[in-house]
Amino acid sequence: MVDKVVQERECSKVEELYHMIGKKWMGLIVHTLMEEPKRFSEIHASIPDLSKRMLNERIKELEDCGLVLRNVITDRPVRTEYSLTKKGHELGKALKTVEDWANNWL
Repeated sequence: MVDKVVQERECSKVEELYHMIGKKWMGLIVHTLMEEPKRFSEIHASIPDLSKRMLNERIKELEDCGLVLRNVITDRPVRTEYSLTKKGHELGKALKTVEDWANNWL
């Protein structure tokens, strides 16, 4: 009985992950932020088909999940950068495996 409960909990977590990263643009936004923090306009330029409205929505979702950190830099001019948290960076490394598979097989 305990094994079934543990298995159901693990499946629930996996399902939650796939629901989150399965949303259009989520994986590409994480991919774009893997190398270094970027401003909104830089992320938008990296993913040309992504509308600003949708990018804003997805970034907020990634922040809410604890994957992306929003940093306001108060120097003149004031600007905002987005970076991956440790949790987000670990997800990016996992998604890199999927990216490698896609490059080999698609």
